[in-house]
Amino acid sequence: MTPLDDLFSTDESRAEAQLEKVVMLNPADISDFPNHPFKVKQDEAMAEMVDSVKQYGVLVPALVRPKTDGSYEMIAGHRRKCAAVLAGITEMPCIVRNLTDDEATIIMVDSNLQRETILPSEKAFAYKMKLEAMKRQAGRPKNSAPLEPNLKGTRSNEELAANSPDSRSQIQRYIRLTELIPSILDMVDNGKIAFRPAVELSYLSKEQQQSLYDTMECENCTPSLAQAIKMKEFSRDGKLTEEVILSIMQEEKPNQREKPAFRDERITRLIPKSIPRGQETDFVIRALEFYNRHLQRRRDQER
Repeated sequence: MTPLDDLFSTDESRAEAQLEKVVMLNPADISDFPNHPFKVKQDEAMAEMVDSVKQYGVLVPALVRPKTDGSYEMIAGHRRKCAAVLAGITEMPCIVRNLTDDEATIIMVDSNLQRETILPSEKAFAYKMKLEAMKRQAGRPKNSAPLEPNLKGTRSNEELAANSPDSRSQIQRYIRLTELIPSILDMVDNGKIAFRPAVELSYLSKEQQQSLYDTMECENCTPSLAQAIKMKEFSRDGKLTEEVILSIMQEEKPNQREKPAFRDERITRLIPKSIPRGQETDFVIRALEFYNRHLQRRRDQER
């Protein structure tokens, strides 16, 4: 039976009822998105946002979805919510939208990937969450046989790359970073370990990564790409021990080798090969001092 309200409502009113509207919600009633991969920092930019919210309020509505207990879950707008809380605002504009877990994940990731500054770890976990959601959404096409798992993953990978600022291979590299232990991933975020070596290190076991981290702390060094690849190969062969890690990390890197003190071949060919690298200048100075003393003695004899 048709509901009574529908009998006396017009198409226009029913359409209007379906439209999303902006409502005012208390930030305290909005929980963060589960495993939200993007960090909300208490930095200078947040302080400026708090000042703006105090003066003008939250100007751009956040996107939330309703929960079964009557509260709401944040989809897009975590920084605005944080600023509102810090500013002491008890109401902020929000768009309430019914979304599945996968729909919410994809929107959450897409809305944050547009930010100017994104940490490698943020991209890593965001891409992983979105790809997993897209694979689940792919499911089984209507009126057709189920997709092969590899084919479904391939299509999701291609679709993710098509709508992302990074290529498919680069996205896969970012996702590899989620296999790093937190202490090493923090070093990647802080720029202490370069991106490509970090990807290679992600293939090490958690125990091997911890041994590497301890070695880096003790030796005050970080691996080059060549060293990271070498450790990955040793790990693959089951031969990466603490001793091997230390030996690899103590290898001299090309950029650590001291440049020749002299480039003029007339000078370098006169320096004995027995002189250790880095001590060429001292040898030349001593030789010049000896030669000057010799000249002085000759002048004294000629007088």
